[in-house]
Amino acid sequence: MPEVSEASASSAATGSPIPYDQLLTRLRELEDQQALRALMIRGWHALDRKDWQTWIDCWAEDAVLEFAPWGTLRGRDLIRARVTEAESGYAAMQHHILNMHFDVEGDHARGIGYMWFVAVPHAERPDDHYAMGGPYAWTYARGAEGWRLTGQRLGVAWTGGQDTAGAFTPEDT
Repeated sequence: MPEVSEASASSAATGSPIPYDQLLTRLRELEDQQALRALMIRGWHALDRKDWQTWIDCWAEDAVLEFAPWGTLRGRDLIRARVTEAESGYAAMQHHILNMHFDVEGDHARGIGYMWFVAVPHAERPDDHYAMGGPYAWTYARGAEGWRLTGQRLGVAWTGGQDTAGAFTPEDT
């Protein structure tokens, strides 16, 4: 979590006015953090709807996705193809992104969060599902179209149920 400087903490505690330029800097950072949060929510909500185009539009052309079961994928086309292949067969999915935090430095940012993913292969049997969770690490760049993901590293800390489709099984097993 970002540290609060003594100067800004004492200003808040004493009610002393904060200089205008500091307020603008803080406001820009909050707006950027909110824009990054909105990007992630829009993209991962699109995954649940199998709206692959909206999801991949959240990524930069030269983005990199690192996911242990799949290795490293480079470029939007390859990332979209692999995710579409892995997730299109499920009747329903929910991608939960938890505890997101973003650090913004100009036109670049880093983020962290946690994944909780649930996939239901057969709509008539929702209790027969596959789930996994783990840590996310993201990188972003701001360009003419706004913020875009430039990198995502996703670790798998736990799984539950059976990956009957083999969508998330490491390719070398």
